[in-house]
Amino acid sequence: MASAAPDCEEPAQAQPHELVAYDLSAELDVLLEEDAVAAPAKRELTVSPRPRLRPCKFRQIEVGRERMRDRGAVCGDWTILGESRKPFRGKYRGCGIADPVRIRVVSDVFLSQLALMDCETAITLKTWLENTAKPTFADQGGGLKGIRLAGHYACKTQNNQPRARMSEHARGRAIDISSFVLMDGTVITVRDGWTAEDTSDAMRELHAGACGLFGTVLGPDADRYHKGHFHFDTARRRSGSVCR
Repeated sequence: MASAAPDCEEPAQAQPHELVAYDLSAELDVLLEEDAVAAPAKRELTVSPRPRLRPCKFRQIEVGRERMRDRGAVCGDWTILGESRKPFRGKYRGCGIADPVRIRVVSDVFLSQLALMDCETAITLKTWLENTAKPTFADQGGGLKGIRLAGHYACKTQNNQPRARMSEHARGRAIDISSFVLMDGTVITVRDGWTAEDTSDAMRELHAGACGLFGTVLGPDADRYHKGHFHFDTARRRSGSVCR
C-alpha cells in the first residue's frame, strides 16, 4: 500500500517547479516543406506547475496550538493554564469582559481560586510573577508555590463605595493578592509581611516590581482599603500609572 502523501514540505527537500512544454519546431518545419502556404503560428502548450506544499513550520505551529489547547493553555501562552469563557456583561453598566479567561496556574504558580480576567491582565500577571515574585522568593522556603487571592472579577464600584466609579475588577482587569505560599508551606501575608522585619524588604520588592508594569498598584500604605492586600490592575491613563 502506498504511503500517504505528506501535508507539508521541509525547506531542504523542496524541489524547483518543473514545466512540461512541447517543442513544435520540428513538426512545423515538415509542414512548411509540404505546403507552400505558410502554416499558421502555433502556440507552445505548457502545463501549470503543481502547487508546492506549505512549509512544515506552519504545520508545527498548528500542532503546537493543538497541544496548548489540550494542556489547558489560554491567551496563546504555554504558562497560563485555565479555560476560555464566553463574553458576558454584568448586571450593572460597565461590567463584563469581552474576551474572558478563567485561570488557575500562571508560570507554575498556583492560584488559590479560579480567577476571571482578560488576557492582558493574565499576561501582565505572568510577567510580574516571572520577573519579580519568583526571583524575590527564590532563596526562601524553596521558592514560590502559590498566591492567595482576595479578589478578581467582580461587578462593583471602587472600594465598594456608593456612587463611586466602577472598579477595574468590574472589567476583568484587576487582581488582589493577599498572601504568598512557599514550597515548604510557609505563608507570608501582605498585611503582616509589609511591616515584619524579615519580610518587609521582600514585600516592597514585590510592590515596586509591579509599578509601571500594571496601570495601578496599591499596597498597604495606599489607603485603609488595601491594608491586607496588593491591588494590581491594567487600567491605562493618559497621566501614566498609579503606584501607591
